[in-house]
Amino acid sequence: MDENFFSSISDPLNAKLLLEIYEQKQATTAHLLVKFQDIPQATLYRRLKKMLADGVLKVVEENPIRGTVEKVYALGYDIDAGLKNMSDTNDGKTLQRFVTHSLLGILREFGEYTAKENIDIKEDGVGFFIAPVYATNEELIAALDKIVETLYGLKDNKPNKARKLRNIFIASTPPKE
Repeated sequence: MDENFFSSISDPLNAKLLLEIYEQKQATTAHLLVKFQDIPQATLYRRLKKMLADGVLKVVEENPIRGTVEKVYALGYDIDAGLKNMSDTNDGKTLQRFVTHSLLGILREFGEYTAKENIDIKEDGVGFFIAPVYATNEELIAALDKIVETLYGLKDNKPNKARKLRNIFIASTPPKE
């Protein structure tokens, strides 16, 4: 995994596309346009083209359809193997890169939001939560699993006037000695 990958996942729109491709193993632009109707077609093509050029995505098939060629995209990295390797080898540098790029993406979103003239923090549902807790590894994993399960239930919601795209970043810090 390189800087292009880390930069891509720090962008909420790219992260949304990458997560869908990851979960489906591969996807076409047609599938992504149906899945994410809130993404304009030109934006989707531009994002895919950039991630393809950066090696974040790769084309695994090309299917002729009515005089054009439909590309089938897959991830350019084996994320599962990369995460397993990071965990197995205690690769702190890669962990730091993941966290740094994720936080930079979140900070960029907050910066863009707070630079606007008429924000409504409460109405927009913007905020953060920090909870210092004492927990065993098992208790921590169980709590995080519940949070992820709850958020995962929202993943397939379709956008509408009331639903807005949001990024929720959850991290647990190393234990304090």
